[in-house]
Amino acid sequence: MIEKIKVEGMSCQHCVMAVKKELNKLKANDYKVEIGLVEIDSVKNNLTKEQIKKAIEKAGYKVIE
Repeated sequence: MIEKIKVEGMSCQHCVMAVKKELNKLKANDYKVEIGLVEIDSVKNNLTKEQIKKAIEKAGYKVIE
């Protein structure tokens, strides 16, 4: 299932890399990160939406519900 998660506070490629770094720590390998948006296949990556949100927040950004 593809999760499309809106993210607040991302403004540059450094922000994109910070989120990618946290997703990589979860062993995610099938995702797309753009400024303000994360698209990730939660099933393929064996992750819950909550785990994904926590990784984004750990990178320093806010998930928009």
